[in-house]
This record gives sequence, structure tokens and C-alpha cells, in this order.
Amino acid sequence: MTTPKAVAGDTQPPTEEKLNAVLGPASPLWSGIVRAVEERIAPLDLQWKPSKSAFGSVCLLRHKKRTLLYLTPDIAQVWIAIGLGQRAYESAMTSSIPGTIKKRLSEARPYAEGRGIRFPVQSLSEIPVVTRLVELKTAPRTRT
Repeated sequence: MTTPKAVAGDTQPPTEEKLNAVLGPASPLWSGIVRAVEERIAPLDLQWKPSKSAFGSVCLLRHKKRTLLYLTPDIAQVWIAIGLGQRAYESAMTSSIPGTIKKRLSEARPYAEGRGIRFPVQSLSEIPVVTRLVELKTAPRTRT
């Protein structure tokens, strides 16, 4: 698995012990999300940045300087945040992702860079939804 690292100006990555202490039973969710995204898109860099979360920092999963996903550790759970551009948003709305995610996307305020959503991942069975969102975000443009 990719090891967390900090780049100039970033927060130092937390120790595995600190991360696991906060996540508790959600530790397998964290590692499962990172592993699942990395299996689809590599190389994957984990970068930590300060945040207003209770944990104090957020982890960015990046590929070639592009942020794919934000992971925020919380007490016994993992929060993810992802932004989808218009093309990815339209693909998501016609995909088989759960209706609750589609509803969040449709209710998200559209910005020039896309629509962002944030939600907790509460079980290992939800990891495929996270990876599907990343796949939609990174799908190559089709020429018409």
C-alpha cells in the first residue's frame, strides 16, 4: 500500500497508531478505500493537509498532481469527499450508483470545477461506490 507522505507546506502524516486510534473499528475501511483506489489508479500519493475536522487534517489521494478523493478520519468512521466535473456528474447520474449518492450530487451546488459531495463510508460494502465515483471522475473523454 502507498505510504502517506507530506510535501512542502503540508501537515506531517499521522502515525499509523494515531490514525488507528481515532478510526478504531473503521480502520479496515480506511485501508480498504486506499487499496481499492490504488488498484484502479496507480501510482497513488497520499498527502496530508490541515483541516478544520476534529482530527485536524485531511488526506488527499492524488494521482499525477490530480486530487481524486479526500479522506477524513473520524471517531470510528471515515468521511470521503469528491468533486465531479460536469461530464463525470452526468455519467454518475445515469450509472448504477446508489440513489442516495445521486441525490447528494443533484443537490450539490454546481461550481465551475464541478459538484462536490461528502459522506461517511460506514461499511466495507460501500467501498465499490467510492471506487466507482473515482472511476467516473477519471474516465477518459470520448470523442464525438
